[in-house]
Amino acid sequence: MPFWCYILECADGVYYTGHTDDLERRIAEHSVGGFCRFTSARRPVELIWADEFPTREEALASELRIKKWSRAKKEALAAGDWGKLSFYSKPPRERLSTSLEANGCCGSHSHSVRIERSRDTKRADN
Repeated sequence: MPFWCYILECADGVYYTGHTDDLERRIAEHSVGGFCRFTSARRPVELIWADEFPTREEALASELRIKKWSRAKKEALAAGDWGKLSFYSKPPRERLSTSLEANGCCGSHSHSVRIERSRDTKRADN
């Protein structure tokens, strides 16, 4: 029996992450309300990502890991954009820029890298 980890987008734009052994049934429960207090107050919901796991433990571990992720990282996962997912997996201070396009990521054909100064760093020419 497969198990699933999934992400729903709620009507208010908030993401909900869960796991189940019956994805169709669980999405239907979220859609009608009354089975989950969090999503019942935020209907309608839309499934934006799901992945199958061989055990409940693995699906639960995935749910708990993904719940901690940033919105941007969840969106990258849902889009299957591994470049963005890798980018957002790094702590903000380790990213070359706060703009993916400035780093040549995500479809840009530029091979140059722009390094932004930290707000805490004073410019030497002042």
